[in-house]
Amino acid sequence: MNQDMTRHERVLATLNHQPVDRCALLEQLSYNPRVIADWTDKHFSGFDYTVGDICAVIRQTCDLAMPPRAPYGTTRTTTPDGFVVQNDNWTSWRVSRPFHDAGGARDWLLARTAEIRNTPFDPARARADYRDQMGCLQQKIGDTVILNYSFTGFCHPFDAMGLEIFTFFQLDYPEVFKVYLETSVARETHRVHAVADPNLSPVILIPEDFATKQGPIFSPDFLHEYHYPYVKRLTDAWHEHGVQVLYHSDGNWKKVIPDLTACGVDGFYCLEPNCGMDIVELKNTWPAMVWAGGVDGVDLMERGTPEQVRAEIRRHIRDTNALETGGMFVASSSEINPLIPPGNFRAMVEAVHLNIKHNRKASL
Repeated sequence: MNQDMTRHERVLATLNHQPVDRCALLEQLSYNPRVIADWTDKHFSGFDYTVGDICAVIRQTCDLAMPPRAPYGTTRTTTPDGFVVQNDNWTSWRVSRPFHDAGGARDWLLARTAEIRNTPFDPARARADYRDQMGCLQQKIGDTVILNYSFTGFCHPFDAMGLEIFTFFQLDYPEVFKVYLETSVARETHRVHAVADPNLSPVILIPEDFATKQGPIFSPDFLHEYHYPYVKRLTDAWHEHGVQVLYHSDGNWKKVIPDLTACGVDGFYCLEPNCGMDIVELKNTWPAMVWAGGVDGVDLMERGTPEQVRAEIRRHIRDTNALETGGMFVASSSEINPLIPPGNFRAMVEAVHLNIKHNRKASL
């Protein structure tokens, strides 16, 4: 496999829209026992692998990777604030809430806001802990770059409440939601200024889902009031330290790309083709942005063939001119989930290594 750049150099070139020897591969690899077994030559009974096993796969395959996490197990737990959560190895969901109406949701969010405000924050300790965590992880994954997370807090209330209760809550108590967002982003901004370091990682991900297959769940006015200002505030904080920002949402959010771009984000992750988010169209329409996650994670990665996977990645690389222009990470539109056959993930890895700048005409 002919490649000249280190992984860190390749990630930086991609982020900065510079030529690359091959496209950089980005993935979340924590959730597929068969893929982990395939790359570690181990046998697993269900989800009995470790974070070390996940790291071994990351080390062999990814240029940029989300932090590994151990399987959730299958227990049912109750959180300190009263939510009952069911785990199922690679995912989890809320079985019940500690409230049943908008008034109860208000009381819960007021308590959550007070908890954030009243929890002591020590910048020096946060910085030291972050460096230790990143350094320990880096030792396990080699020169793969880590894509960590940074949250505004926007999704947490409506995810916890459910959209029906949240709709009534937000209409009745908009000021409670506003104060929560101000408090959440203020705390996260303090954390950013304590820990941000492009030498640890040159890029961060802000993941805030707000769209369905048809478009955004919320109105433009709502997003301009309760979301975009906080995305901008957090993005500006990371930029102060030389760290670029990718934004994530599932679904089809094409119509609000100009609004999110105005927040200052550098690019976008998670592009679902079946929702109308084709990475070739998006990159060619907005070439100044970085694009990632355009390989269909369901119909193609779960149900397609290795050759279909390779062909789709060739299309992405060829039709975006990504080898010459950078600006695109090859990644699935979700993650390498348990239903994806190992052969299809291998085909993804092979495709980025075969489609290299030195042999572009032959490979494309």
